[in-house]
Amino acid sequence: MSNSTPNRTVGTDSVEGSGGERDSETARQRDSETARQRGSGGEGLRAEARWLEGDSAGELLRVFTLVLSALTVLLLFVGVFREMTEKGLGPDQALQILPYVAPSLLPFTIPATYLLTVCVVYGRMSADQEITAARAAGVNILSLIWPSFFLGGILSVLSFAMTDRAMPWAVQNIQRTIAAAMEDIFLDTLRTQNFFIDPNHGIEITVMGVQDRKLLLPTFRYAPSGKSPVTVQAESATLDFDPQRGEVVLHLVQGHIDVPGQRHVTFEREDRAVPFPVSMQSNKPQHRSFEDIDAELANMERNRIEKEVRRDAEIAMAFALGDFERFHQNEFEQFSGRELYDASHAARLKTELNNRVAMSFSCLFFVFLGSPFSILQARREFLTNFFLCFLPILLVYYPVVLLMQSLSKEQMIDPRWAMWVGNALIGIAAAAVLRKLMRT
Repeated sequence: MSNSTPNRTVGTDSVEGSGGERDSETARQRDSETARQRGSGGEGLRAEARWLEGDSAGELLRVFTLVLSALTVLLLFVGVFREMTEKGLGPDQALQILPYVAPSLLPFTIPATYLLTVCVVYGRMSADQEITAARAAGVNILSLIWPSFFLGGILSVLSFAMTDRAMPWAVQNIQRTIAAAMEDIFLDTLRTQNFFIDPNHGIEITVMGVQDRKLLLPTFRYAPSGKSPVTVQAESATLDFDPQRGEVVLHLVQGHIDVPGQRHVTFEREDRAVPFPVSMQSNKPQHRSFEDIDAELANMERNRIEKEVRRDAEIAMAFALGDFERFHQNEFEQFSGRELYDASHAARLKTELNNRVAMSFSCLFFVFLGSPFSILQARREFLTNFFLCFLPILLVYYPVVLLMQSLSKEQMIDPRWAMWVGNALIGIAAAAVLRKLMRT
């Protein structure tokens, strides 16, 4: 009896030891399975976030391409019609300039088009509860809208490149096409209307008719600013257009010239040169490249320094000779007038350079505001989202930009910061909307 008791005790202890080992092994397996589930859950969240990012980026590209294509086709016909009405183009010339009109319009349509795109995409995603489901799964909202910011940055750079390169190239080709057919355009205008008036240059031309390329009984009246008008009448005339010099050369046959206060002059043959009509040429700063404007500014600065040195030398010479009446002569007044003109022209060029960069990157600032705003609205009606977002831009942003442009051209403020005031206002509003989205 004494020997059997210890044996039972040892057996019980061994059973209890093996049971504890099994319980410990089960606990380790349970912990390992939990860790595996947690890891797979994190991978699932990351996979879902990556899928939503890729899906939103792809949808942004598809919608943007579709909207931009439709809007470009619409504006293409509007732009061609405007060129036809302003420059008197015929159908043949309109078809020739058609490929060059779109590049000149795209830099202005890209920002508003992309704003409409983000309103369509993120408004739909939020209305379909995709944004809510992703946030419930732990996906950061910024990971869903960063593709729109990235694409907005790319479009801003592209818009600047098109403004700086494509637009001057397109305008130059349009002008070249018009210059090549300018004589036909001019003769067609006289043939259909029997007169042509250019009030900017003081040119008036009337004819009894046009036979082939000859003007019958033409009357030319040229009244440049600050000078007496000159009236020329002839039996016939032909025209030669010189795009390089920007002149129209009139070859007159058997006529007379009348100048007020002077005698009547008759002639057998006479050649007269008048400038191109303003509507047929353009040298606006927005139609020139960045390098071209920068080179002109540098050249103007060199000329200004040279003129100041020459003026100072003449002032010193006048003081040395005691010729004080010379300060009231026209040459010193011309110095002052030319300086004012150069300063005004330089201010316009500097305003254009800074405005070109700021307006190009407005696309990025628009999407900073449009993406979180569309998510907060959570509407499938994208036009409602677009107008609610674009209306403040239309009423605040563009008037502020126009005001800053005007003040900069008048040399009242520095365009280097003034042209960014509109973007800064959009950025402040975007930061407030994004902060509200992060808190909801």
